[in-house]
Amino acid sequence: MTLPPGPSAPAAFQTARLVARPVPFLESCRRRYGETFTAQVLRVGPMVFISDPASIKTLFGADRQNTIAPGRNVVLAPVLGRRSLLLLEGKEHLRRRKLMLPPFHGERMRAYEAVMAEATEREVASWPVGRAFPLHPSMQAITLEVILRAVFGVEDDERRALLRRNLVGILATTRSPRAIGMTIGRLRRLPVYRRVGEMLAEADEILLAEIAERRGDPRLASREDILSLLVGARFEDGSTMNDAELRDQLMTLLMAGHETTATGLAWAFDLLFRAPQKLQRLRAELAQGGHEYLDAAIEETLRVRPVVPFIGRQLRVPTELGAYELPEGTTVMPSIYLAHTRRDLYPDPQAFRPERFLDGGPDTYSWIPFGGGTRRCIGAAFAQLEMRVVMRTVLGRAELRPATNQAEPIVRRNVTLSPRNGTPAILVSRHPARRLAATV
Repeated sequence: MTLPPGPSAPAAFQTARLVARPVPFLESCRRRYGETFTAQVLRVGPMVFISDPASIKTLFGADRQNTIAPGRNVVLAPVLGRRSLLLLEGKEHLRRRKLMLPPFHGERMRAYEAVMAEATEREVASWPVGRAFPLHPSMQAITLEVILRAVFGVEDDERRALLRRNLVGILATTRSPRAIGMTIGRLRRLPVYRRVGEMLAEADEILLAEIAERRGDPRLASREDILSLLVGARFEDGSTMNDAELRDQLMTLLMAGHETTATGLAWAFDLLFRAPQKLQRLRAELAQGGHEYLDAAIEETLRVRPVVPFIGRQLRVPTELGAYELPEGTTVMPSIYLAHTRRDLYPDPQAFRPERFLDGGPDTYSWIPFGGGTRRCIGAAFAQLEMRVVMRTVLGRAELRPATNQAEPIVRRNVTLSPRNGTPAILVSRHPARRLAATV
């Protein structure tokens, strides 16, 4: 069995390109080697990239058999904890995923919509009028506030402020290239990493206090925040998650749902700024209380600007993917970016056209911003709801225009593909608040 062709450059060079500029690297490999190719990556070895829907379907369909790719979230592991849903495998992963899914679906999410709208209203009220400012940090502030209130359920203002301060510091470190130092024992003794450890300890103390209060709260069954729902959840044998595991899952939900959703929102505004007619159509729809075009704009944003460029699996049995018979042990990377920019699936793939999604959209395995299989992002529906509510609230309350004529370049920050300059915008004016229809 032979792996697909790929670059012959040294692994160190390929790794540097993949880490620093993943989109140009993926595009150049596709042009030279086709839709399926092999890259050589330090500490991992060969990685086979695929992007055709049939192969992606086959790979995701074998999630109960395969494992996560080596090195997954190696930088985040010290923050997430060993019981994180992102790091567990096999039956342990499936058991916890089943327990954690209910709060993120259906009617339960309606309770979070008001929190999302209120957080957005407060942030819009703080924007300067007539002066350029980056939208991305504001979107990060909104998504963090939503997590603190809707996910963690922190009601005490002082405790929430302290937790926010520590989490902002932790998140800033994990987004930086220097985050790799957190995985190296000797480097952890440096002041910057010692400070991260202190912030983690302070955050853990607050989260464990919240968990303890939930366990003794007679109102637990009536509470709607996700922490309360997880404290009350029971495995099939009647057991519950212990405090340490609940802490790990809370940090996982923070890491998975904060930066990714904020980045998706920043990209959505940048794309709409460059398509004024589409923005006008969206405003008109929202004024009438509709949200079909808004949903299409979100889906198209996540297609043309996927927040995460690829995900990974390791084969446990030989598997045919991309017309190659790949051996057991192969690391396979379904490339979200490459799948979303295939010309046979999306004509003029780099163009922002929400209309693509108005008539049902593409096949399931042609649009995979949240991954797929049994490891599909557990908060996908929550993230899409949050994007709807935030965009609807911003466009209803603020008259924005771009602060530059140039579309935002793509840069990599930790695992995300982000707008380099944070989507600079200018607030022209604010509109009076008005009651908006529910989006769920």
